[in-house]
Amino acid sequence: MDSISQLKPKELWRRFNELSLIPRPSKKEGKAADFVARFGNSLGLETIKDETGNVIIRKPATPGMEHKPGIILQTHLDMVPQKNSDKIHDFENDPISLRIDGEWMTADGTTLGADNGIGVAATLAILESNTLKHGPLEALFTVDEETGMTGAKHLKPGILKGSILMNLDSEDEGELYVGCAGGLDGTFRFEYDSEPAPAAAQLCRLSVTGLKGGHSGMDINLGRGNANKIIFRILRALGSDIRLSSISGGSARNAIPREAFADLFVPNDKVAAAAALAGETEKTVKAELKDCEPDIKIRFERIEAAACSVIPAGVHSRIVDAVCAAPDGVLRMSDAMPDLVETSTNLAIVKSEKNSTTVSCLMRSSVDSAKEIPAMMLEAVFTLAGATSAFSGDYPGWNPNPDSQILLKMKAVYEKLYGREPAVKAIHAGLECGLLGGIYPELDMISCGPTIRYPHSPDEKVHIGSVEKWWNFLTAVLES
Repeated sequence: MDSISQLKPKELWRRFNELSLIPRPSKKEGKAADFVARFGNSLGLETIKDETGNVIIRKPATPGMEHKPGIILQTHLDMVPQKNSDKIHDFENDPISLRIDGEWMTADGTTLGADNGIGVAATLAILESNTLKHGPLEALFTVDEETGMTGAKHLKPGILKGSILMNLDSEDEGELYVGCAGGLDGTFRFEYDSEPAPAAAQLCRLSVTGLKGGHSGMDINLGRGNANKIIFRILRALGSDIRLSSISGGSARNAIPREAFADLFVPNDKVAAAAALAGETEKTVKAELKDCEPDIKIRFERIEAAACSVIPAGVHSRIVDAVCAAPDGVLRMSDAMPDLVETSTNLAIVKSEKNSTTVSCLMRSSVDSAKEIPAMMLEAVFTLAGATSAFSGDYPGWNPNPDSQILLKMKAVYEKLYGREPAVKAIHAGLECGLLGGIYPELDMISCGPTIRYPHSPDEKVHIGSVEKWWNFLTAVLES
């Protein structure tokens, strides 16, 4: 905290440090919601906590600015819980350990929570300030944005009073976002009766680690490796002689999977060949992904065999083939904005239990109907392989409004402050603006934020200088 207290703006970093002490993984962010509600009440501000867990705090206008349009500062309280495999951390109980690394702030082997903790901290600092000038303000803190946008989906009509919504959840300083992708979750489940482990076979562990992972929307176009795709590539090459006992790859539907682990029984006379194949695949994948995944590690090792079962041979083959065939990554780029991904899918999680194996995917598109294309492809592949399919969590995209008054105002303020116009973009990630715009269609909406890199991964970091620059811009916009 001594180092963090020297950063500017001090109020923002103080609140971010406090928030980092509060565990807040998605669906378990109740302590953070209570913290924010207590904060509002301590300031004597009107504070509401709705039945979903969202918190709304209202702050009156600075005297003389009551006539200004009401602005809603919107952020989400939850964070994506990702950690390195060798890091011991309980996201439901342990605080995030902050680290300053040159110009960046990061965490110690876990996600940082700058997504969206920096936005939350900035909002708290604005609420408590006695010197900033602004019109009527509302702060909307939503819950469970990362795994279902539950808070935004269940926000009641009529509870918000403002006419302008500023979402503080984008990740490039100097850019204003006016559109985002919608999303859809797909879950594919294989069910079977597990069988006893074969005789004359050695239990071995195959692992894929060292990948960068990242945000399945923001980073999907970077060509990074998908640990699930890589490990199933090896499993297919090993052939039908092996028997899969368990598989665990990826842990969050909105994060590109960084690690995958498979326990499998290999005939005694083929263990050496399997180990050699894993080693050769590591060389091959490193050559394929040499620029973006230099640290990939593929390991094959014998482990002590406990009394365990295996997936039936026929089901094993169908799971392996289906995951290998399933689409993953960028499917189409935008015609209107050629640098923007239009449609993608992330083969996010593969997880086995005693008598089932589940595959979870997240599909995104800035064209709502286009989400049906990867959904159809995935359903066809997994149906042919004998799995059941279920889709949920559908949320809409946010269509740009070229006549947005807040966009014009913010462009003018930025140019006055920094001598250049900000970039105006759409984003291939899910922002709550799409859902909130459906509930409050009259809102004029925009999104902005400081520079954050590698969200949804343990490499997540926020550029310290960009936070101060963004803060100065944000407060100037409120005053204008």
